[in-house]
Amino acid sequence: MTIGVLVVEDEAVAADAHARYVGRVPGFRVAGVARSRAEAVRALERTPVDLLLDLYLPDGHGLHLVRSLRAAGHGADVIAVTSARDLAVVREGVSLGVVQYVLKPFTFATLRDRLGRYAEFRAAAGEASGQDEVDRALSALRSPGTAATVPKGLSAPTLEAVARALRDTPEGLTAAGAAGALGMSRITARRYLEHLVASGRAARAPQYGQVGRPELQYRWLSSRR
Repeated sequence: MTIGVLVVEDEAVAADAHARYVGRVPGFRVAGVARSRAEAVRALERTPVDLLLDLYLPDGHGLHLVRSLRAAGHGADVIAVTSARDLAVVREGVSLGVVQYVLKPFTFATLRDRLGRYAEFRAAAGEASGQDEVDRALSALRSPGTAATVPKGLSAPTLEAVARALRDTPEGLTAAGAAGALGMSRITARRYLEHLVASGRAARAPQYGQVGRPELQYRWLSSRR
């Protein structure tokens, strides 16, 4: 399923850049670009989309827009793209359904990571079998770049690249396959794959049917049952 994104940004150069970024991420499409709160409201009246938001707009604060959308029954999720660093604003945004914050300035890799995590969160479906599965679904929205989730010696961007390759390959990957796809050594790929297994995000099993010692096949653990 393709996720439609409405880019809300009052600066023309930034709006074009954000739209190009979104268009480069597989599984996402730009449903429109709005340069003001009024344009965003009109766009959302035409079609249901997910929302990429700038909090400071020429005709009203972005959170006021989100509040009015919720009151009108719009259920679009919100990724706030903003230079605002006031944590009180962040807390208010979370209470209104802002699922991600991306601070300006940011790179394409940063936005791609957030959109990828949002897509993973959206993909979770069905009834959770327990607390672990609920936690795993919610953890998709969290950044991997913390000391608690990325051990010393591993890179958060590389970890996300390996995780994304595994998510995008339902049949699974060996360390050699991941290495070839991502342009790294087999040993390095195995370290990242083993970390994903240890953290409960992937599983491994021997791959039989080949001459010699079987290779380990790694598969992403979907939140679905």
